[in-house]
Amino acid sequence: MAWVVLLASAVLEAVWATALSQSAGLTVPGPTVVFFVATVLSVVGLGWAMKSIPTGTAYAVWTGVGAVLTVAWAAATGAEPLSPVKVLLLAGIIGCVIGLKFATPAAAPDLSAEPEA
Repeated sequence: MAWVVLLASAVLEAVWATALSQSAGLTVPGPTVVFFVATVLSVVGLGWAMKSIPTGTAYAVWTGVGAVLTVAWAAATGAEPLSPVKVLLLAGIIGCVIGLKFATPAAAPDLSAEPEA
């Protein structure tokens, strides 16, 4: 479940990055509101996922997926050109994110809690 929340938070990262771009320096009300709401939800989801995913891995996945989705959206809407080299580099980011998922061990049980009586 933590990975699903982390990926949803990464989607929200792409949303807030796009909204920030469209807000013209936080002067356009609609995108500015979307930016603030998506930012809060994205960071809350990241924090929740970090309870069971190591910090470095969670942050790398969050930023990597968010960055790829932001570029993909910009390319799909015509705001940014997409070249074969850029596609290759974005695929590399996704490959690394998948690698981090499989290289991350399952969370160990919390042994610091006192046993129940």
